[in-house]
Amino acid sequence: MTPEQVKLVKDSFKEVLPIAGVAADLFYDRLFEIAPEVRPLFRDDLVAQKKKLMAMLATVVVNLHELDKIAPAVGDLGKRHVAYGVTAKHFEPVGAALLWTLGEILGADFAPPVKTAWTEAYVTLAGVMSGAAANGTRTLRTAEAELEYLRARLAALEGPPSMPL
Repeated sequence: MTPEQVKLVKDSFKEVLPIAGVAADLFYDRLFEIAPEVRPLFRDDLVAQKKKLMAMLATVVVNLHELDKIAPAVGDLGKRHVAYGVTAKHFEPVGAALLWTLGEILGADFAPPVKTAWTEAYVTLAGVMSGAAANGTRTLRTAEAELEYLRARLAALEGPPSMPL
């Protein structure tokens, strides 16, 4: 990620934080709509999960300029998610739901450069998580190919920012 992209993510997240609860609601509603197969991976009561999501997002965004410092924690998160039943195929709908949520909240402020910055942030972090989850069994070339595929799929899945729920 470029310093400019990091700044765009940080600045736009300032608009999300005051309505973190709404953002979490939108995210999980959208995720379960586009990927109903992931619903059984979660408890029925999502209150605590929604708080964890927003806390992790805030931590990542605040430290985005120092990815090397947060990479171990993000990797550990990836390893824990394996125990919950998360697989590599789940990263795509999660990314799509995140980008859709940001588009809904930010509206016109989710301009192409902001969307690109968030896509890069997500793809980077998803790569760290999935790499750690795979226990380092993938080669660098395989990991890069998977990230490029995820980047392309997220770009293809994203419709207009104001898609109805």
